[in-house]
Amino acid sequence: MRERSHSTIRKTAAGVCFALASLVGLSSASAEEALTFGIVPQQSASRLAEIWVPLFEHLSNETGKEIRFATAKDIPAFEACLARGAYDLAYMNPYHYTTFHDVAGYQAFARQTEKRLRGLIVVRADSDYEQLDELSQQSIAFPSPAAFGASVIPRAEMRSREMAIRPAYVKSHDSVYRAVIAGLFPAGGGVLRTFNNVPAEERSKLRVLYRTDAYTPHAFAAHPKVSQSLVNRLAEVMKALTAERPELLKAIGMKGIQGAANADWDDVRALELTRGQTEIVMGESLTCHSG
Repeated sequence: MRERSHSTIRKTAAGVCFALASLVGLSSASAEEALTFGIVPQQSASRLAEIWVPLFEHLSNETGKEIRFATAKDIPAFEACLARGAYDLAYMNPYHYTTFHDVAGYQAFARQTEKRLRGLIVVRADSDYEQLDELSQQSIAFPSPAAFGASVIPRAEMRSREMAIRPAYVKSHDSVYRAVIAGLFPAGGGVLRTFNNVPAEERSKLRVLYRTDAYTPHAFAAHPKVSQSLVNRLAEVMKALTAERPELLKAIGMKGIQGAANADWDDVRALELTRGQTEIVMGESLTCHSG
């Protein structure tokens, strides 16, 4: 099942994921010298650029290699770009990492320090919901089918409770939170990092109803085309951020970054998720673009 799914992802992505030349280094020598760092689009491209670009500028200065921020229009597009190997470096969720390590060869080199990823189910602060089971038979907002903490795990735990829900996929974490605030859905899935990044005025209108079990968090991973010496240097610089540039970590909602190895995500592999459960779907005419 996993091998067939990976083969399908490869073939589909090859036909639909058109990376801009500036991102895949095909148009000029200067582009070839730069590295693209793809960030999973849990929030809008403008918001992601605001919080990640200062970090990438620091990494560029410390490594002597230009590192450019990149993202995609939504999570399904990001998945297609990972399958194509369009990003030199990427920050991706745990399920994406276990999938695209196999599909495209991405290798984890860092992850957030002392962090376990939990999914959240949020409701409006003024709602009457008190227990997760009360959401049975409701339409629930999720970012995308394969968003690990915000969608895969909450839906899996709902299934284990024999809850029947109608999932609605709204493309990003921010879209989930806005939809719940607006009353379009009674509840939605997210993760603590993106929830905490919501402006305080909006966050005050939400309440965390449920937290899932915990798993190894998102991976910082490199494509095989990136030299191991550069990957090692990046890991060193990122691990030093806590002491040297904590404000850069605070901006992205982290307190520290540590080294990582492929086996760190064996807890996710143990879930034996299938494509039918996560539904990585490749759309048409996708572009891996900078924000």
